[in-house]
Amino acid sequence: QVQLEESGGGLVQPGGSLTLSCSASGIILSLTNRGWYRQPPGKERELVASIAKGGIINYADSVKGRFTISSISGDTSKDVVSLQMNELTPEDTAVYYCHAVGVYGTYWGQGTQVTVSP
Repeated sequence: QVQLEESGGGLVQPGGSLTLSCSASGIILSLTNRGWYRQPPGKERELVASIAKGGIINYADSVKGRFTISSISGDTSKDVVSLQMNELTPEDTAVYYCHAVGVYGTYWGQGTQVTVSP
C-alpha cells in the first residue's frame, strides 16, 4: 500500500505563489507515475501536472509556464513531489489532490484547498 500526504494549500492573492508538497510512503518503489489533479467548485476533477518514473512531465495547457512539478526521491521509504504554482489567478481556485499510480493500484491524497482571491 501507498499513503499520500499533502501540504501547502491556503489563501493567496492573484499573482501570488504557493507550493504544494505530497509525501508518499509505503511501497513507493512500485510507483510509476506521480502527479496533481484539481477540482474547481462545481467542476470535474482535472489533471494539473504529472511526472513519470522516467522523468516525462505533462502539464495542463492552463498551467503551462506558471506551474512546475518536481520530484525529490530520498531514501526508499519516502518520496516527495512538489508543485510550485506562480502567477495564480482566481481560476486556479480548487481542491488539489495528490495522485500516484503504481503496479498495485491508484492512490489519492485527501486534498488541499487552494483559494486565490483578493
